[in-house]
Amino acid sequence: MEPRLKRHYQDHARPKLEEQFGFTNPHRIPEIKKVVVNVGVGDAGREQKMLESVVTELGVITGQKPVVNRARKSISNFSLREGMPVGVSVTLRRDRMWYFLDRLIATAIPRIRDFRGLSTRSFDGRGNFTMGVREQIIFPEINYDRVHKIHGMDITVVTSTDKDDEAFALLREMGFPFRGEVPIQVGAGA
Repeated sequence: MEPRLKRHYQDHARPKLEEQFGFTNPHRIPEIKKVVVNVGVGDAGREQKMLESVVTELGVITGQKPVVNRARKSISNFSLREGMPVGVSVTLRRDRMWYFLDRLIATAIPRIRDFRGLSTRSFDGRGNFTMGVREQIIFPEINYDRVHKIHGMDITVVTSTDKDDEAFALLREMGFPFRGEVPIQVGAGA
């Protein structure tokens, strides 16, 4: 079965972006290439159980096995040795990416406490958007009773365009709730 958000992109977002920016080449229309979810775990060198819980939780959230990122160099000021775990990340593509984004937009983001919208300043100048999440418990897949420690994560949405205004229009059409805008209903037969 085709992901709901992917179908929304093909049926609604692509034609609107084509009309808004006047694209004549269909390959020029921006699309989402991948989503990278990253968790920094600075205490993992001293606390192995925390690293294991982060790997398990990130696997449950994304549906894909995470990769443990290790330090490349030793830095004595940070008590960091070469090869120590410093983070956990997952790169999502194709259908898993669409399912994750759908759950993020429709379920997880509305569960954020005191949420006022995503910042429009979080674009990097190359058409990519990064948002920070302070608590992993906004995802309904996480059982709060089994959480070892509350931690945050960075979610980066990589697009095919190198212009921030095109990437912003794409994510807005996909239903990302940006600050000061009325959210777009995805899949609501518009």
